[in-house]
Amino acid sequence: MAKFTRVEWSHGMGLLEISSLPVLAQALRELEDLLIRDKEALTRSASASSQARKRGGASTKEPYNRTRYREYASDRKAAFADLYQFCFTLAKPPQARNIDLETAMALWSVLLAPRYSIINDLITFLPVKGTYKGANKDIWNMVHEFCRVVDPSLSNYEADGAWPSLLDDFVAWMKSKTDDGAEAVPAKEE
Repeated sequence: MAKFTRVEWSHGMGLLEISSLPVLAQALRELEDLLIRDKEALTRSASASSQARKRGGASTKEPYNRTRYREYASDRKAAFADLYQFCFTLAKPPQARNIDLETAMALWSVLLAPRYSIINDLITFLPVKGTYKGANKDIWNMVHEFCRVVDPSLSNYEADGAWPSLLDDFVAWMKSKTDDGAEAVPAKEE
């Protein structure tokens, strides 16, 4: 996986005004809740006042600079898309066009599983199929798009659509499982 230089790390922590590990952990939890778990964004007054109560004072100073957090909260869809793309770039070895399938599945389980249950079935399918070894940028992007637009019941999946063969094979596998009565496809999430 990629590395951050000390200069990059220091620059990022300086911009966010993060000066301790507990504050970094808080910032990461808040971003995870916002972008991965799709929870409501913190409000300026609520986040500052809860921190003031924890410190036992009346100060409304936030624990770190939440300017970037608020930018992400204002367009969560774009912020998640940026995070998703960043993770592909971060995981891709230098000079390579793909990330290995094991890494892609691990990232999908972290990035997509909290929002889209269908990804868990895809992650189960890939080792069973055994023919796929990696995910290029097109597969990476199409898996996210598939999760976003295709109902977990697969009722709106269009076989003649422009999906990569990996996803066509997955849908055929899922339908064969339900046709055999082995396991029902999960109901749509809200």
